[in-house]
Amino acid sequence: QVQLVESGGGLVQAGGSLRLSCAVSGGTSSTFSMAWFRQAPGNVREFVAAVTSTSITRYADSVKGRFTISRDNAKNAVHLQMNSLKAEDTAVYYCAANVNRYYISIPPENYMYWGHGTQVTVSS
Repeated sequence: QVQLVESGGGLVQAGGSLRLSCAVSGGTSSTFSMAWFRQAPGNVREFVAAVTSTSITRYADSVKGRFTISRDNAKNAVHLQMNSLKAEDTAVYYCAANVNRYYISIPPENYMYWGHGTQVTVSS
């Protein structure tokens, strides 16, 4: 059974940086298209960034130029480097895996596997 476990969340001041990690077990991360989503209180879960098995990436406009998604197939992991953080980036961040490894999907319902999330809080 595929399991995703996020880590790296925390409290940071506006303008700071955090690096989130997603460890994949029970499967090989290179066989999935991987993504990060986030959900703030009262909001729907929104797409943040994704990377295919061939390392094609896509970002939400709100994080483009500030966030970088990367995959480490040797460690079966995916990372999200978040720089120049803003208060509006505050949310629970979720890692997700799509079995369609060559395709980047925006709707969360297309992702089969999910982690439990890690809280990111940016103070202004």
